[in-house]
This record gives sequence, C-alpha cells and structure tokens, in this order.
Amino acid sequence: MPKITKEPTGPYNPFYGCAIMVMAALIFGGMIGWSIYSFTQQDAQIAQFTVEHPVQLIRQTVGDAGLPALKARLNTFAEAASAARPATLTLTVPELNSLIELAPDTGFGNFKEMIALTAVKPDNTLVAEVCLPLNKAKFWEGKRYAVGEAAFVVEIVKDTGPDLRLTSLTVPGKVVSPGFIEAFSSWRWLTPYQKMAAFTPVMKGIKKINVTSAGVVLSTE
Repeated sequence: MPKITKEPTGPYNPFYGCAIMVMAALIFGGMIGWSIYSFTQQDAQIAQFTVEHPVQLIRQTVGDAGLPALKARLNTFAEAASAARPATLTLTVPELNSLIELAPDTGFGNFKEMIALTAVKPDNTLVAEVCLPLNKAKFWEGKRYAVGEAAFVVEIVKDTGPDLRLTSLTVPGKVVSPGFIEAFSSWRWLTPYQKMAAFTPVMKGIKKINVTSAGVVLSTE
C-alpha cells in the first residue's frame, strides 16, 4: 500500500492565530466597556431628576366612613368577576386611592407610598403624584426618588386582566430622559397582583375598562 504523506500548502505563521485571539479580546473588551459606559451614563441621567429622600404623598380618599360601602361594592364585583357573571363597577379617584391603600404589599413595595391619583382622563389615562424609588448604581447605598407627576394608561392584557403602564413623568425643574420613560414604560404595575391567588380569578374576570370623567368603569363583559 502506498504511504500517504500530507504536505503543507503554505508556510506556517502563528501570527494569524494570535491576531484572531487579539481581535476577539478587543471585541469582548469593547462590549464590556460599552456596557459600563452606558450604565454610568444612565445612572448620571437618573441622578439629574431624582432626590435623596422620599416625600409623603397626600391623597384624597373616601375616608373611614366610606370604607364599608366601598368594600361591599368591591366584594360584590369580585364575586361576579370570579364567577364570570355580568357586572360593572365604577370607581372614582377617591375610591381608587382608597383601593391603593387597601391593597397588600406584593413584595415589590407598597403602592400607597408611590402613587396618589389626582385625575382621570377619557383617553384611558390616570394622572398621579408619584414618589418612585429607584436603585442607585451602587445599590448598597440605598435608593433615590423621582418625585413629580406621572400619567398611566389603563389597558387589558390578554389572559391576565387589567394593568397600568407609565407613559409620562414630569419632575418640576428637572429634565427626565426619554430613554428612562421608554424603559420604565415596559414595567406593568398590576402584574404582581395578577399572580396572587386571591386576585387572579378577579383580574381575569375583568374584560373591559373604560375611563370616563367620572372615574374608571370595570366590566366583566
């Protein structure tokens, strides 16, 4: 049997392998550098419109005298929504604020420390005074707070129910980065409640939301 011998087709040069490794290192290092730069830039932008300490929000509610009637209406609607029976529920701004105060902490903080509703608009928008906690770049240093006025659009998410999405944030005397608004608008505020066993069937039972000058109208149809 003839012996097959492999002959090199060109001179060996270790430079090519080294060049590939250097290029890969430069690309990887560039990605890390860009990520760090973007993070520090974002942190600096957030620092421009936040303050070091939270403020206490003042909200209009139904008061202690109005709570029993509100809870009764909420329970009646919740039973109908869970059983897929026709029902509607209209909530005014004071009633919505009372609902915020009654809502349990889901583990992501208590909304009564973050939002105080002030108005409703017929384009399915809620307007609120806010004190939004945001992490610092050095998270062990605590939080900072965006204090101002925000707008939330009310919408129905398929198979889960109603939710809120932030669409604007105005901080007096400060410039809020559009990129921050875009990033923050992806967070759905009611999602934690949709995952709580006590609220899941009620949330899924709400099929329509309409915001009028009188308030928010929830419907199971």
